[in-house]
Amino acid sequence: MSRGKDGPEDVDATFAEIVADLRAEGVGLFPDEDLEKPAGKSAEKAEKAETSSEKAPRPEAPEAEPDPGWRGGGTSWDKTLFEDDPASGEDEGHFVPPEPPPLPRPRKGAFIVLLFFLLGLLLLIAPTLIGMGTRLGTPLGILALATAIALLLLRVRQGPPPGADPHNGAQV
Repeated sequence: MSRGKDGPEDVDATFAEIVADLRAEGVGLFPDEDLEKPAGKSAEKAEKAETSSEKAPRPEAPEAEPDPGWRGGGTSWDKTLFEDDPASGEDEGHFVPPEPPPLPRPRKGAFIVLLFFLLGLLLLIAPTLIGMGTRLGTPLGILALATAIALLLLRVRQGPPPGADPHNGAQV
């Protein structure tokens, strides 16, 4: 398979070469794990070795932390989960957020929106409190809620805040 100047002549040979270089550096090798039985032994010899190892008493291994290898950070899971956090030292200062800016004073338009909203809810939930029937209260309640939402959306500011330079870009 020839690809020309951009690709290798033999992709499988190039891949095998890359894998051989990585294995020479020790990437992908797990020396402590026996994932497969030795390939040179027959099935009978492997069974015989297993039964002989079962008969011999094994000494109890002391509970030592296993070597973390290339993946570990040097801390076991038990220490991570059940011990105190090493990063939470008493000498470090804590972040204290600044005071939030004060809320703006509600203006006349906000009170009108609130009035329409409450009137619409009252007409939808209990129109008989005002002395109106449900046949007339429901459409008027929906109309009052729609008016409140429309006025609320019209009050949303479009564009930069007053006094800001529109040519400065994003402001944080």
